[in-house]
Amino acid sequence: MFKTIVATALIVSATAANASASSDGAWKALFAKVNGTCIGQSGMASPEASAPVVFDDAAGKIALMLRGSMGKGKPSVNLICLYDKKTGKASIAEYRWLGR
Repeated sequence: MFKTIVATALIVSATAANASASSDGAWKALFAKVNGTCIGQSGMASPEASAPVVFDDAAGKIALMLRGSMGKGKPSVNLICLYDKKTGKASIAEYRWLGR
């Protein structure tokens, strides 16, 4: 009987930990970190940012698209930022729509 209670308690506590890991607060904190990292590395003063695109756990990446200029009087550019959830590092590249 005691073993059953302990096993049940372990299962419940493991489930509760998983639920809190994907809470709204945890997602908001992660997205704030992604925005800060990507915008900081972009070199843009005040870019327009897309909503985060979250890839599955196998990829482990979050994508963010940024649009803005690299300085006064310079044309607007489009950047895509790939944030690695494990390392906390981001990679940024310019992109263009096909045909433009």
